[in-house]
Amino acid sequence: MMSQSAEWIAVACAIINIVLLIRRSVWNYPFGIATVVIYAWIFAGERLYSDVGLQIFFVIVQCLGWRVWLRSGGDAGPVAVNRLPNAHRLIWLLTTGIAALMLGLCMDSWTIAARPYWDAAVAMCSVAAQLLLVRRMLENWAAWIIVDLLAIGLYVDRGLLLTACLYGLLLILSVIGLFKWAKAEQNDAACTHGTGIGE
Repeated sequence: MMSQSAEWIAVACAIINIVLLIRRSVWNYPFGIATVVIYAWIFAGERLYSDVGLQIFFVIVQCLGWRVWLRSGGDAGPVAVNRLPNAHRLIWLLTTGIAALMLGLCMDSWTIAARPYWDAAVAMCSVAAQLLLVRRMLENWAAWIIVDLLAIGLYVDRGLLLTACLYGLLLILSVIGLFKWAKAEQNDAACTHGTGIGE
């Protein structure tokens, strides 16, 4: 019962977090931190150990992201959007895939983790997405879409139906975020070129 109440609170915080992210507001971070702390506790109870480690990583990176976004003018309004060069996208994809495979092997060999490879794929794709988000890269939303698709199946499998529904909603919000950030990036680029100001 306590776990279910915690899951509801985490879901509410996560939704607020993503809505604020779509708006490029720095104030997404307090809600993001609350979400990951609660989910660390929930996932420990479900033996999703990759996800527990991921939540600890998220707390650290969310604190870092909060600071980076504030330094990037986040306290004055929406932050600017960046984009990865094409060659870097391939590097991110390969690195994330290799990391997921290695983590899955470790979890399968050394723990009693449920669904070690699936869980590891969610974890490593989430790490990539979070790091891209801290750098305000447009591609963070594509990474989150992959995370959401993987996570929905995993959490249905583990009986975390409310969390699976959350990830279904996050999938929709991630698609919206991708389009809104792409539009913002185009607008920022047009303004920069229009004024003759470089990066």
